[in-house]
Amino acid sequence: MSSTSAADAKTWLPNDKWLLGVVLAVITFWLFAQTLLNVIPGISGQLGVEKTLANLSVSITSLFSGIFVVVAGGLADRLGRAKILYAGLWLSILGSLVIALTPEGLGSLTSGMLLGGRAIQGLSAACIMPASMALVKSFYEGKARQRALSFWSIGSWGGSGFCSLFGGLMATSFLGWRSIFWISIAVALLSLWLLKGTPESKAGSQEQRGFDWTGLAFFIIMLVSVNVYISQGPRIGWLSWVGLGLLAVFVASGLIFLWTEKHRRHPFVNLDLFSNRTFTGATLSNLLLNGAAGTLIVSLGLVQSAAGMTSLQSGLLTLGYLVAVLATIRVGEKLLQRFGPKKPMLWGTLITGSGILLCSMTFVYIEQYIVLSVIGFTLFGIGLGFYATPSIDAALSNVPDNQAGAAAGLYKMASSLGNAIGVAISAALYVAGQKADIELIQSWGIFIGRQDNVALRFGGAIGLLFNVLIVLIAFAAVAFTVPSQKQQKQIPEPAQEVAPPALGN
Repeated sequence: MSSTSAADAKTWLPNDKWLLGVVLAVITFWLFAQTLLNVIPGISGQLGVEKTLANLSVSITSLFSGIFVVVAGGLADRLGRAKILYAGLWLSILGSLVIALTPEGLGSLTSGMLLGGRAIQGLSAACIMPASMALVKSFYEGKARQRALSFWSIGSWGGSGFCSLFGGLMATSFLGWRSIFWISIAVALLSLWLLKGTPESKAGSQEQRGFDWTGLAFFIIMLVSVNVYISQGPRIGWLSWVGLGLLAVFVASGLIFLWTEKHRRHPFVNLDLFSNRTFTGATLSNLLLNGAAGTLIVSLGLVQSAAGMTSLQSGLLTLGYLVAVLATIRVGEKLLQRFGPKKPMLWGTLITGSGILLCSMTFVYIEQYIVLSVIGFTLFGIGLGFYATPSIDAALSNVPDNQAGAAAGLYKMASSLGNAIGVAISAALYVAGQKADIELIQSWGIFIGRQDNVALRFGGAIGLLFNVLIVLIAFAAVAFTVPSQKQQKQIPEPAQEVAPPALGN
């Protein structure tokens, strides 16, 4: 495969077969890897692993994806986006194979293979997401790019919407839960075949540069410390010495990271990308809307605990979300073409917030809440469908081609970290709210029906209203940063020297 510059790669005309390969690459993570969130309670006992380790196996994938997605984006700019995409697919095959072959009841071998496979899947996602987005930017222009990004979003948002139902169905079928990962291997192989012959696309500068190991090290310390603090806060104590120590490590490592990146000639993360308000607004709002995934864990957990619904029954409440997001992603593309990115992004965040607000009405009878949550999750899907393509287009259209991989990496890092942090905070608030004074809550006369589960319902309302709040912040971020014009000015490239990729000395 010959290497070409990003400009030369644009002369190659991709077809729908190639685009299908990209979509299949994306869903190897969002559809298959994410199914473990729903099936791990059922298979942890079968494998003989402790609950804490099982929960870690769920979160470690997003953690590895969030940490290394920027690294992979920078490598895609420097080494080649097609190479990194292929590498991601092979990592997906390897990770799925390790999980599918994980033995039962063999102690450390079982634990090691489960965690190792999940970590590899996280690295796979870190490679696939920015490389595939950067290739779409390189190979498509104008409306064709917007159409391609819509299909990319279908693979991402649609896959995430379907993973819980798909995982539950496969795990309870005669094929068993391991079939999820064998199918994932088959899909990755098909994607590799469809993507065969993709011309290489790199950043304009091919100058050899060292790797910014210092920036990466403090970046990892910063993210790991804050993730441990949020996820383990209820156990270790939010204001305990351990908790405060983790916060101190997070702040110190974050400041050192920022100082390091500002003073590096070729930093690990090119902070200059955030000098463009449109890219900043699209990335920040993306982080916040992904953080609203906490709605799922609180609302579905609430109906299971307070109303005795099964996981399958509660999962069916989100069916409207899946249908809506798949049906409206192309609508968001058309709105982008007519109005530019700002209006559909604003409409999308408002509709999403309205849907979550309906899910927050935990004070009604269960029959009424089921109706409200079905409508709410459907609105959630419609809002994300409106938002998805305009947001990605706003982010990628406003960066130069030689930084497309790094920019896509930052954008997708926001997705992974927003999801992880939002879920953790929502769950923590859900638990904390249950410790409120029940007699005081009952004295308000708001919660009707059964009174023995008022604590659960109040905690659920607190956790869900937090998600309404972060969606409102996302609305403000879009309103103040994304311009109304259909065309935005890209970050200018230096006149004398091509801007360096995100990885460097």
